[in-house]
Amino acid sequence: MSPTDAGTEAAVGLRDVSMAFGGRTVLDSVSLDIAPGTVVALLGANGAGKSTLIKILSGVHRDHGGEVRVAGHAVSLNSPSAARRLGIQTVHQRIGEGIVPGLAVAENLVFEELAQKRGNPFINGRATLARAREIQASLGLGWSDAVLKRDVTELGISDRQLLILARALATRPRLLVLDEPTSALSAAEAERLFALVGRMREDGIAVLYVSHRLGEIDALADRLVVLRDGHLTEDQVRPFDWDAALRAMLAQAQETTTARPVREGAQGEVALSLRGVRLFAGRKPLDLDLRTGEVTGIVGLLGAGKTELARGLFGAEPFATGAAELDGRPYAPRRPSDAIRAGVHLVPEDRHADALVPGWSLAQNISLPFLKALSRGGLVNRSREDALGRDTIDALGVVTRDEHSTVEQLSGGNQQKVVVGRWLAETPRVLILDEPFRGVDIGARRDIGRRARGLAADGSAVLVLSADVDEVLEIADRVVVLAAGEIHLDAYGEEAERDRVIRTIAVSV
Repeated sequence: MSPTDAGTEAAVGLRDVSMAFGGRTVLDSVSLDIAPGTVVALLGANGAGKSTLIKILSGVHRDHGGEVRVAGHAVSLNSPSAARRLGIQTVHQRIGEGIVPGLAVAENLVFEELAQKRGNPFINGRATLARAREIQASLGLGWSDAVLKRDVTELGISDRQLLILARALATRPRLLVLDEPTSALSAAEAERLFALVGRMREDGIAVLYVSHRLGEIDALADRLVVLRDGHLTEDQVRPFDWDAALRAMLAQAQETTTARPVREGAQGEVALSLRGVRLFAGRKPLDLDLRTGEVTGIVGLLGAGKTELARGLFGAEPFATGAAELDGRPYAPRRPSDAIRAGVHLVPEDRHADALVPGWSLAQNISLPFLKALSRGGLVNRSREDALGRDTIDALGVVTRDEHSTVEQLSGGNQQKVVVGRWLAETPRVLILDEPFRGVDIGARRDIGRRARGLAADGSAVLVLSADVDEVLEIADRVVVLAAGEIHLDAYGEEAERDRVIRTIAVSV
């Protein structure tokens, strides 16, 4: 546990807070004090437990172990409204969750105050507008009455985020949780936010600042803590030791792994080639070759461009610049179906949003991209579909009753095996795995890694993208460090040892 300064009572504290989902521990005995007038930065890779911790503080997750304390007293945050009443305000990363479509900008600014009113169900437009003027002025938004009267959906994304922040500050919270607050802001808008955070510190408001942008943390935070696999692994005050922080965030202490000592080009020919591809406006273009018989691992933090690269290769968001070749021929997929026909398969980052169909069986989810091949006269051959499901169960060790079980009945690790197995149903020329190990245990990770290595041995080119250094080192022949859409390291074998990879990430973000 990290105590507050001597004589200072924590604004909000956690005592041995734990949480598990489906038997998997997400937070494990986390203790943390956040003092008034301090900015505490929370750093962690995807899947570290940050979102779960935020939701506990926000009153979304109630069934957790341990205690949450406010001003030294144990409290029950059994709903978001209970958290707000106790002075905990959260500005979530997903902006759409914080606005109410159909209401005006002014009504959204005063929404919490309107929701607390009793008796009169009608909105007093004049009073609402006057109060909205006060709230937006606190952030220096400078919105005219005409803007305040518009439907909130007419605002741009950055203005919506500023609206949510202004509404949260209107209550003068005890603790303000900011979850990736600059993700949709321009540089000028971000500077305005930073100035506001400084004012909040001076006013005695505690801030939990969750971000992957190390420069922001270095400029704003009084203290940083690192969450890794549900544990707090680092706690520092200024000046920050970024090398130690990144090691605590990215490197597993329990096991040592190294990249496989494969010589460049030793395992096969170039299957997929990129030249002059620009992932983000204003950044340098990149060149990249993927070879058959080889697993290329790309490691980078959130915002590095991993998903943009994966979706571009799959035709989900075609590259705006540059050119690609597949087996020496031009390759420019405009949609995923083009990529699939060419033999380029993608296991997406978000299995729930982009890969699995709720209510469908394991076999149906696996066969989805290949229904044409499994059908005759417009009718799916169910026996072939079921056989495909059974093959995946056997090949990846999926723990399930049978191929007819729905995906909801599977654990997270077994759901991920289904998604991976889907794209192994037909041997791809190129397999792209975007964060394939997120939310899975080490056994599932090893099973998926074994299949990816086997696929490369059979002549496919395999690309694995992950924020986890050790996951990449365990599976990859070659390691590429990506930051802000640019390649900062491309190395094989001993040249890709952990310390060098982490140092490269530290200096490039």
